[in-house]
Amino acid sequence: MGRFQILQTALLLIPGMLFSCHVLIQNFIAVVPEHHCRLQNQTSAKSPFLGDGRDRDLLQVSIPMDKSGKPETCLRFTEPQWQFLNPNGTEQASLDTEDCLDGWVYDKSVFSSSIVIEWDLVCERKSLPSIAQAIYVGGQQAGSVVFGILSDRFGRRTVLLWSSLMAMIAGACAAFVPTFAGYVLFRFLTGAGLIGIILTRNCLTLEWTPPEKRILVTTCNAYAFPLGAILLSGWAYLVREWRWLQFSTSVSFGISLLLALYVDRTANALSSQALPESARWLITHNNLQAAVKTLQKVAWINGQKEQGSNLTPEVVMSHIQEDLTTVKPKYSLRDLFQTPGMCKMTLCVMFGWFACGFSFYGMNLDLQKYGFSIYLVQVLFALIDFPTRLLGATSMSHLGNRFTFIFCAVFSGCMIILGIFVPQDMAALRLTLGVLGKGSLGTTFFCVHLYTFELYPTEIRQRGMSVGMFSGRIGALMTTLVFIIGSHSPILQPLFFGIVPILSAIGVFFLTETHGLPLLETIQETENRMKRAQSLTGNASEDVQERPALLIPEMPEAESTV
Repeated sequence: MGRFQILQTALLLIPGMLFSCHVLIQNFIAVVPEHHCRLQNQTSAKSPFLGDGRDRDLLQVSIPMDKSGKPETCLRFTEPQWQFLNPNGTEQASLDTEDCLDGWVYDKSVFSSSIVIEWDLVCERKSLPSIAQAIYVGGQQAGSVVFGILSDRFGRRTVLLWSSLMAMIAGACAAFVPTFAGYVLFRFLTGAGLIGIILTRNCLTLEWTPPEKRILVTTCNAYAFPLGAILLSGWAYLVREWRWLQFSTSVSFGISLLLALYVDRTANALSSQALPESARWLITHNNLQAAVKTLQKVAWINGQKEQGSNLTPEVVMSHIQEDLTTVKPKYSLRDLFQTPGMCKMTLCVMFGWFACGFSFYGMNLDLQKYGFSIYLVQVLFALIDFPTRLLGATSMSHLGNRFTFIFCAVFSGCMIILGIFVPQDMAALRLTLGVLGKGSLGTTFFCVHLYTFELYPTEIRQRGMSVGMFSGRIGALMTTLVFIIGSHSPILQPLFFGIVPILSAIGVFFLTETHGLPLLETIQETENRMKRAQSLTGNASEDVQERPALLIPEMPEAESTV
């Protein structure tokens, strides 16, 4: 990669890592510690948690025990049962119990605070953390549509900066709002800003990337998520107060935003072009002068100042004149379905994204079920992404996007379903299958990002990415419903998470392979490629020389050096 691409990828790695932190922060700020009813004679706010062995006799006479010998979490005796302390006494067949009328006490030996502890989100209110997560995902759904449209209209870079500012402010407000309803509202806004960051970040970097470097750049971007997960594990281990954890991860967006603004205004080496607007976007919006200036400065960063000076609006126009006559001034989501080929492609892409979001978030947001420290489990879930995504990138380079997605989706589904048949006492094996399944799901997410980007033309690419991400957020939203159902029928949760990615492989089978092909600019070009691919049984590799692509190596020497 050129110096400009390395600089831009490194700069945009920070928002990607912090996006990962906010996606997975629910594992720590909504953790459910062991708890039991507050005893009738311990109504103070500092009532001790007795489930760790302290005052075992008092706990025995006050709280019923479950089948595993642990205190019930939602019931207490109406009166102390002192007869339980008499070794010669006999237990009554039925004893009067009541709900936790005086609240709960929690084991704070590991987590000093969480939204569950602060607002008593247990027992009849235990579904509220999942609902809060669903509303957060709803914010991502809204953001995927709104920021996709704004990005196509006002530019990738502008929307990236404003969505970063929105995520920082909303996330910081969520940290100190006094009520659960206020917390949920600001998490919704945070989710919208975060998805705007990822949408524009991915599109901005890839639109500056030639075909032979797309997989490399996408791999670098994809590694931001596991790096962020590892960062969050250490962050949460050091910061046990959920409000400070939420605040610190949100303010970090402000740091990355200020860094981007500072780089943008630097008048020296970077010359305000470390985070420039996409030249493809500028050209398709008839802003040739700005596009040429941007290309010249990028060439200067890459050490090709002389070649960049040869670029003129006339040279660029000679390559895109035909395309500009077919580009419409306005686009809508209807354009994604306006032709049979585009409609089929969009539906298959949407289902692929849905499956990724559904199973990926389902695996990542339920770490307590494995019975190990959630800090350890999250680190393992993050570390597995490094080898699996590297293998995925290798497969995409040699076997193509379609085969890689299908194989990883089927493999992950099988690993998750196999976990159903592992006994509870074999926790290590269950964790191993979960880690393998999650790692493969991460590769499908990584693959579908690049695949979607390459399938859609420039004039509606961001809308295509938005619809895909919107479908992924719907999948993540449905995860919440599965969590609620899973509390009543545990087997359904892994069954759903395993079957859906396997089904998505069927839909992706009908998509056109795009590996190694130039990015297209118009809907008509995309439709033509799909028609040709149908006659070649879904492989468009013979289509690689269909047109002189803009800003990629097939261009003349003066432009290829940029």
